[in-house]
Amino acid sequence: MSDVAIVDYGINNVRSVRNAVEYCGFDPVVTHDADAIADASHVILPGVGAFGDAMANIRSRGIDEMLERHVREKGKPFLAVCLGMQLLAKTSEEHADGGVLHRGLGWFDADVVRLMPNDPALKIPHMGWNAVAKERSHPILANIRESNLAFYFVHSFAMRCNAPADVVGYAQYGQPVTAIIARDNIAATQFHPEKSQDSGIELMNNFLRWNP
Repeated sequence: MSDVAIVDYGINNVRSVRNAVEYCGFDPVVTHDADAIADASHVILPGVGAFGDAMANIRSRGIDEMLERHVREKGKPFLAVCLGMQLLAKTSEEHADGGVLHRGLGWFDADVVRLMPNDPALKIPHMGWNAVAKERSHPILANIRESNLAFYFVHSFAMRCNAPADVVGYAQYGQPVTAIIARDNIAATQFHPEKSQDSGIELMNNFLRWNP
């Protein structure tokens, strides 16, 4: 039995997430196997790449149904990272050919939209360190000082939440950027905690010890 299942849907780079989990003293398995996900105490959905391709792979492998069963129905602690967070939305306009939006998992009342900072000097993608302002407390942020809430971002699209109560923290990049969301046993970050040095490792540690 593994402590942590890192979901592999064919296009995500999982090495840095796996290394971070191991650094925290846990035993990860990279998998899309239903039994491995069922046996794990915690589940992480990482993500890089394009929304549409990611969702196509997730559906073709039946990962959406597995996650629905083990995370949403059984309440297994779950963390989604970067594109993984965006996949929890209802729709995404990334590469939406002919205006047809891609359909996400729909776990949150949210849509993924292109970043449009109001400062033309700010480049897209948003890449680098950014402070996060906490909207409310959450166990994954336990013991991280407000002054240390800075994390590493790489993205051109971001989640627009229609339910403010789901938002834990925002970043600012010429516009408010949803940085952390959470509800019940589910948490997600737009940034990469596994690439965010001490604060990111602390967040990962908090998640791996979280029992909602």
